[in-house]
Amino acid sequence: MHATIHGERMLTDLDFSRLSKLPGHALSPSLADLLASAEVTSSRAVPSDVVTMYSRVELVDVHTARRQTLTVCYPGDAEPAAGFISVLSPVGNSLLGLKVGDVAKWSTPSGDECAAEVAAILFQPEATGDYQT
Repeated sequence: MHATIHGERMLTDLDFSRLSKLPGHALSPSLADLLASAEVTSSRAVPSDVVTMYSRVELVDVHTARRQTLTVCYPGDAEPAAGFISVLSPVGNSLLGLKVGDVAKWSTPSGDECAAEVAAILFQPEATGDYQT
């Protein structure tokens, strides 16, 4: 499982700090790569079109045009059936730090290659003034 993206990725300083210290979870190579290469900015300065932790995003599958809404969350809050996807999953990892219009790419556990465009950010905590989530 390896997530890849095209373009720069941005993390808030809070997300970066929390992801760097995830208890009981070894960082996947793709998450370690993200933490090593992402641009880190303050929660107050992050643009509203960037996927941060607990952002609710609308995705469009580039192959099927199927639309899906997902929220990127920490592992303890993950409920895939409810659309809450762990940042440690290939999908969650590939979305974090992308901007609207970027394409996330990831591999499923069975080896299928997937790609979806970030069509919209329906909710971003920082855009509502929540800098603690």
